[in-house]
Amino acid sequence: MLFTQIEFFIFFIILIILLAISRQKNDQKIILVFASYYFYAYWDYRFLSLIMLTTITDYMVGLCLKSQNIIFYRRILLCISLFINLSILCFFKYYNFFIESLSGIFNLLNLSPGTLDLILPLGISFYTFKSISYSIDVFNKKIEPCTSFLDYALFVSFFPPLLAGPIVRASHLLPQLKTKIKITQNNILQGLRLFIFGLFLKVFIADRLGLFVDIFFENPNVFDSITTWIAVLSYSTQIYFDFAGYSSMAIGTAKMIGYDIEINFDFPYLSKSIVEFWRRWHISLSFWIRDYVYIPLGGNKLGKSRTYINLLVAMTICGLWHGAAWTFVFWGFYHGVLLMFNRIYSKTHKERPSSHQTNFTIFFNWLITITGVVIGWVFFRVDNLSYALVIIKKMFIPSPGIAWSHPFAIFIIISTLFFHIFVYFKKNRTEVLPLHAKHTIAALFCMAWLIIVFHPKGFHPFIYFQF
Repeated sequence: MLFTQIEFFIFFIILIILLAISRQKNDQKIILVFASYYFYAYWDYRFLSLIMLTTITDYMVGLCLKSQNIIFYRRILLCISLFINLSILCFFKYYNFFIESLSGIFNLLNLSPGTLDLILPLGISFYTFKSISYSIDVFNKKIEPCTSFLDYALFVSFFPPLLAGPIVRASHLLPQLKTKIKITQNNILQGLRLFIFGLFLKVFIADRLGLFVDIFFENPNVFDSITTWIAVLSYSTQIYFDFAGYSSMAIGTAKMIGYDIEINFDFPYLSKSIVEFWRRWHISLSFWIRDYVYIPLGGNKLGKSRTYINLLVAMTICGLWHGAAWTFVFWGFYHGVLLMFNRIYSKTHKERPSSHQTNFTIFFNWLITITGVVIGWVFFRVDNLSYALVIIKKMFIPSPGIAWSHPFAIFIIISTLFFHIFVYFKKNRTEVLPLHAKHTIAALFCMAWLIIVFHPKGFHPFIYFQF
C-alpha cells in the first residue's frame, strides 16, 4: 500500500479511529502491529514471513545477549543475527547480480548456476538495517534488550517508515512504545501538515519532473548539451523531492499516531562540502553507515591511508545497498573518492570556520559540492556506465542535438534554487510553514488543490522503493 493511494487514506482513517477508542496500551499496540502487517501484505502477503523471521530472530538474539556475558558466545549470537538477516537480503537483492557478474569465472570452472525469477521485497533494505542495528547496539550494550515481543514486532514492522525509511533506531523508537498512544489535535495538525507537504513534493513536483527525465534518459544521445543539463538538474531535483516527500509523509503519518521520527533531510543542496552533504542527505542511512560500517572498520583512528580505505569501503557498501547494479556500486565508490579528497583538502588547507570565510569562498565551495553531487546522480540514474559517460561528456563539451527546454522543469529548478537561497539567508531557522502561522493553511490548501487538479497520469512509485 502506498501513501499516494486512496486505499491508504481509508486505511489510515480507520486506524486512527480504532487507536482513539482503544483504552488499553497493549490493545493499541496489537492494532498497530496488525495494521502494519496489513499495510505491507497489501502489496504481497508472502513476504510477511521475511519480516516475521527477522523479528523473531533478532528478538531472541537480544534476549540471549541479555543473559550471556561470555564474549565468545555473545559474538556467536551476533553472527547468527547478521548471517540470517544478510542472507535474506543478499539472496533476494543480490543473488542474480552476483551470478551475472561472476558468469565468466563460472564458465571457466564449467559451472552454470542460473539466475532466478526473484521479486525484490519492498522495504527489505530498510527493515533489515533497522533490525541489524538493534542487535549490534544490544551486543555493544548501548541499549537494553527489548523484553516485549509485541514492542519489538511493532518496532520492526511500524508501517510509516517500513517501505522507504527513515531507518529508525531502536534507541529512538522503542522507548516511545512504552507509553499509551494519545491521538491529539496538535499531533494530527502537525502530522497532516508534514503529510500534505510531502505529498505535494512527490505527486506535483517529482512525478511531473519524472515525465521529462524518463524521456531524456531513454536516449540521451539525441539531445544537446543544454537539454542534458536541464535533464540532469531535473533528476537531481526529482530524486530529492521524491525521497524527501516520502520521508515527510512517513514522519507526518507517525506524528498523527503519536510517535516522533527524526528528520531524514535537512536541505542537502545547501551543503558547502561533500561531508556536509552526507550529514544532510538521507541522514538515517548516512549515520547508519558511519556507526555500523565506517567506525567498526577503524574510522579515522588508524592513520590516513586506512581512513581513506575505510571511506571507500563504507561508501561502496552504501552504493551497493542502493541497488544490485554496477552503476550503484560506482556511485558509492565515487562518493567515497569525493569524501577522501574533501578530507585531504581540509587537512591541507586547514579551512577556516564558515563564519570567517568570504562570500566568494562559500559560494565556490557550494558550487564545487553541488556539481560533484549532480554528476554523481548521473551514475545513479543510468542503467550502464557507458550511458553515464555520454551524458557527462555532453554536460561539459558542447554537443549538438535536439533542444528541449521543458517549461515545468525549468520553473521547478529555478524555484528550488530561489527557495534554497531564501532558506539560507533566513536569519531565524524556524520551520518554513509554522503550524499556527496564518499563511500555512493557505499554502497547504493550495498544495492540496494542485495535487488534485494537476496529478500526473498513471502510476509513479517512489524511487527508493527499488532499494
